[in-house]
This record gives sequence, structure tokens and C-alpha cells, in this order.
Amino acid sequence: MQVLLDGESGAGKTCILRAIRTCLPQEGYRLTYCPMRHLEGAISIASYASHWVCRLARPPRPFFHALSTHIESLSRDRIHPVFLLDEAHMLHQDTLDHLHILLNYEWDSRALLSLILVGLPELRDRLELRKNRSLYSRIERRISIKPLTANDTHEYVRMRLRRAGCDREIFADEALQLLHEASGSSLRNVDRLATAALRMAARHKKKRVERDIMANVVGENQAEH
Repeated sequence: MQVLLDGESGAGKTCILRAIRTCLPQEGYRLTYCPMRHLEGAISIASYASHWVCRLARPPRPFFHALSTHIESLSRDRIHPVFLLDEAHMLHQDTLDHLHILLNYEWDSRALLSLILVGLPELRDRLELRKNRSLYSRIERRISIKPLTANDTHEYVRMRLRRAGCDREIFADEALQLLHEASGSSLRNVDRLATAALRMAARHKKKRVERDIMANVVGENQAEH
């Protein structure tokens, strides 16, 4: 199965990737995580083995043929490779042009690998272009992480507190609402602002984060940025 996962920065993509790594059975699967970054106009492509690393401005066909041979070898050993490309919105167009070649390899109508493309929303925009139609048509699951609602933010904070061993309502509802508005629906911002609010409450010897404390934290954050 081929998967597209897109969402804004801080939306929770990394959390999902960690869940995939945790839940994927070790037996019969080989997960390879590849962060894609432009390096002086080139693309770093990490392969399924440590010695298969290429830095390519234009990925040549011989490289993809060799990689395909390696994938077939894994399949004979009953190992299904899962190739996770993070920051895929940064992929060079030449790389996108060749990725669909890897997805063409099948045995008995069974895909020899799974590809997970992860990136910002512009990744989906690029894949929807006519020139990328061949690759996009091979992606069976297309998932977009939607912005958090106020209730999502409230439940997320309470969940994090429960996991830390706290079963009390430390944040007032008004503080949570302000936290949601200031976070821009970003889990990363929620974590950062909520932690800062807890620290400020502790400094002031408060047992509860009220709206005034959250407002001070938000104000300090805006001043810094």
C-alpha cells in the first residue's frame, strides 16, 4: 500500500510516524526512514541498506534498477520494505519522476514495497499536477491532517496531563481556549505554550493555570517573535 500524509508544520505528522514505527511488526517488515533535504541543489536518497546512499541531482536509471533488484531480494526473503520519505515536499521533480518506477514492481499482483510520502500540504498540490499523475494514481491512501478544533486542543492537553500522572483539571477552560487560539492549531505550539504556562504557574505558586497566566505566556511569546 502506498500512502500520502500531509499537514502543516507542527500538525502532528511526527507523532503519526512514531506510531507507525511502534506498531509495525518487526518480523517480515523493514522500515527505512528517509528525511529529504536539498543539499546544494542535490537530493539525498537513503536506501534500504546502509551502503546504499546516493546524492543525486538527477537520479539515474541504473540506481533505481539496482534498488529494485534489492527490493526483489528482500521479497524473496519474505521481507516487505516500507520506505518512509519525510519532508517529501522538498523532493526534486526528477526524483518524483522516477519514484513511480519503483511502485511498478509486483509479484503475483502483490506490491513489493510500501511507500509513505510525508510533507507539507504543497506536497499534495505537486502530486496533483499533470506531470505527476502517474505517481499520484498509485497512492491508495491520501491523508490530510486537519487543523485542531478547540475541543481537540482541550482533549490533547488533558491526555498529556493524564499520561504524566495528573488527573486534575490544571488548566481553566478559559486558559485552554486562549491556548487554542494562540497555538494556530499546531500541536508543537500547544506543547510549547502549555509547558511555559505550567512553569509560570509554578513560579507564582499557583495550583491552576488561569486565563491571566496563559495571557502572559502568549504575550511573551508574541514579543519574542
